[in-house]
Amino acid sequence: MLIGVPKEIKTNENRIALVPAGAEAFTAAGHGVLVEQGGGLGSGFTDEAYRAVGAEIVGTADEVWRRAEMIMKVKEPIAPEWPRLRKGQVIYTYFHFAAAEDLTRAVIDSGAVAVAYETVQLGSGELPLLTPMSEVAGRMAVQEGAKYLEKVFGGSGILLGGVPGVAPGEVVIIGGGVVGINAAKMAAGLGAHVTILDISLDRLRYLDDVLPANVDTAYSNRHNILDAIRRADLVIGAVLLPGAKAPHLVKRADLKQMKQGSVIVDVAVDQGGCVETIKPTTHENPTYFVDGILHYAVANMPGGVPRTSTLALTNATLPYGLRLAKQGWRAACKADPALRLGLNVVEGKVVYPGVAEAFQLPLTDAGTVL
Repeated sequence: MLIGVPKEIKTNENRIALVPAGAEAFTAAGHGVLVEQGGGLGSGFTDEAYRAVGAEIVGTADEVWRRAEMIMKVKEPIAPEWPRLRKGQVIYTYFHFAAAEDLTRAVIDSGAVAVAYETVQLGSGELPLLTPMSEVAGRMAVQEGAKYLEKVFGGSGILLGGVPGVAPGEVVIIGGGVVGINAAKMAAGLGAHVTILDISLDRLRYLDDVLPANVDTAYSNRHNILDAIRRADLVIGAVLLPGAKAPHLVKRADLKQMKQGSVIVDVAVDQGGCVETIKPTTHENPTYFVDGILHYAVANMPGGVPRTSTLALTNATLPYGLRLAKQGWRAACKADPALRLGLNVVEGKVVYPGVAEAFQLPLTDAGTVL
């Protein structure tokens, strides 16, 4: 199979979907690899490093898309890339369809096969291709939140860790999954007082066991969320419903109960966000204010640390990519139930329930397209 790796063109997106070691794995298995010129530079990988392992460096994105049977990306195709999608071509990337109707309809119209990293799911419920970026985003959420609490950025002027004689800041994390636990580790490590909320009692018990004493757990309901955000200096949205739009757990009216200059970082913005007032921003212009509350909502947070993120992401995506290339998408998805759940849109048909529900589209059973 011929694998194409175009340069990411989303604003300030410096990751790449395949590192040279991954390209070497594909070529060693007998596949061809096309990498757009300069595609790896943002993550510190030169064209020469790809050539050295047998990849072909291609001058334009158009050529990569035109020639490749499978496209590997990091972020969803954006509008300038939609005309390049073609019938039967496999696109293997993050899509987050449920928060993007225009993208969903463009991929349906193209006839391409969309295999979404974020919905590949093991029998245990783990999302192996989302986990590494959730780990990065959870840790970054605290790093960015701490920065924007500084007065110079419009925050309330709170140091999360406090100092002797001065109480630490209050961090509230809504959602105790991968993002939530990584955010809690970072915030607790800084010395903040942390409250983490989740609807799973089993998960809360686990979090209570593994997190340090400056982290408290609370059951996630309307009363407890309101109580927590009233005290919060930093609120981190870490809610995930795999493949579906995130619920709005913090309402616009709730902001009036929060402290002026407090910060919201909504990591769930890719899936629509769990804060009603959230809207996607970029690394170029990451924040805005609503009712005196600073909102940070960069939709590709890990793109800000591309070296770490690219290595973490490709460690997870490469084995599945090799299977898709070796067996073809149909056989690979038949053989692996986890990969089969990655199918979202197949040759004009929506096959993932969360996407169909988000836009009231007809749902086709994945088995019928396999």
